[in-house]
Amino acid sequence: MTRSARPGTAVVVLLGLLGGYLAFDAFDVVPGMLTTAEPWPEAEPFPTAPGAVEVPPPGTVFPVLPQSAPVPDAEAVQGRVTDLVGDKRLGSRVGVVVADAITGETLGSADEDRLMTPASAQKILTGVAALSSPLADRTLATTVVRSEDTVTLVGGGDIMLAAGKGRPTEVNGHAGLADLADQVAGALEAEGMRKVRLAIDDTLFTGPGVAPAVPKANMAYIGAAAPLGVNIGLAGDSYSPSGPWVADPAKRAGEIFAGHLRERGIDVTGVARGTAPENAEKIGEVRSAPVSEITEFFLHTSNNTMTEVVCRLVAVEAGEPGSNEAATQAVVDAVQGLGVDLEGADLKDCSGLGDGSRLSARQLTDVVELTIDPAHPRLRDVAVGMPVGGLNGTLNDRFRGDNPARGLVRAKTGSLSKTRALAGTVVTADQRQLVFVVLADSIPDYAEGAVPIYDDFVGSLAAYSASS
Repeated sequence: MTRSARPGTAVVVLLGLLGGYLAFDAFDVVPGMLTTAEPWPEAEPFPTAPGAVEVPPPGTVFPVLPQSAPVPDAEAVQGRVTDLVGDKRLGSRVGVVVADAITGETLGSADEDRLMTPASAQKILTGVAALSSPLADRTLATTVVRSEDTVTLVGGGDIMLAAGKGRPTEVNGHAGLADLADQVAGALEAEGMRKVRLAIDDTLFTGPGVAPAVPKANMAYIGAAAPLGVNIGLAGDSYSPSGPWVADPAKRAGEIFAGHLRERGIDVTGVARGTAPENAEKIGEVRSAPVSEITEFFLHTSNNTMTEVVCRLVAVEAGEPGSNEAATQAVVDAVQGLGVDLEGADLKDCSGLGDGSRLSARQLTDVVELTIDPAHPRLRDVAVGMPVGGLNGTLNDRFRGDNPARGLVRAKTGSLSKTRALAGTVVTADQRQLVFVVLADSIPDYAEGAVPIYDDFVGSLAAYSASS
């Protein structure tokens, strides 16, 4: 009887203990899930740092022009064109086109199909050819390969190398020979090599570095196009559009590179031209800024050497030799492939510095229109890469004062002894964008005198308003 009562007694004791624990839990005497306390208030939002405030989404730097903006009256525009070509100071050969950027409608023109000297305005064609190809987003590699006791510096199209460390925020000097030497010296030391010969491979380009059509009088404004070089082939350390230029940019780059290796304890016994063996081991590489940025650079500064380098790269990309002849043809083919009729056009070089190049105002207008056509968004960098009137590039000192086109015109200039060209876009007072081209290649006296005439003409387009 006593033994049979023991299990029940244990259960009662356990239940009593459990009830007591739950009571203590409810009054928060012991840890548990029960409580008689008021619930915790809902947490306040996490505090926001003083600077971390919400802002509206960023707007566009340049407002979108309204599609409904009034188109200038064609008769009024034609009157301005007639006045321009009637100015005897421009000579007897003046080609002009003014067109609406949205519809393509010609609003005024004069001798638009006459083939004339485009000068540097033809650089727009090289820009279009480069950015319509796979080159646009590509960077240019400068590499070093090793085969036995020889290292070869191989040019891949970058003639804008820095002599020392690269400057990643800049286009000219983006990649540096000192950085390349760091890589190569480290690789050689890892293999126990302290003595090498240096070869320079610049075989990517062929033929003369300067187009034969460039007259001696213009040689101060262009250096040799090479696939390897420092500071665009300039002899000095700073940028200049007019030299002095080194005769052999690739050789100079090789000598500077050899000096860096010697500073790092590598004995370089000689520097000579050579071709990289196919089975050579790559032991160093630096890369340029994207070709799109290089294109903007030569359009902005009207740099002849860089234009010639880029157009040769266009030829190589198309599977042709990196020569002047192949480059000019490759540019023409690329532009015609985009639908521009270049019948009769003739390019003797890509920069416009040579004698004998011919384009019509109409052909150049059609090329400019490509750069703002929404159907070709990759070409937009050509349009925005052109200088802005009164603000930068080769238009920095033009459209000044009260000229209505200041800040509203983007255009490529062209200048030769008897030639002045201007091609680009301008926005009217009604916010309508126009495309314009002005060419004159038989200016009788001081050709620079055409500049204010052109600027006044473009200013009159910018000032146009349908309400006035």
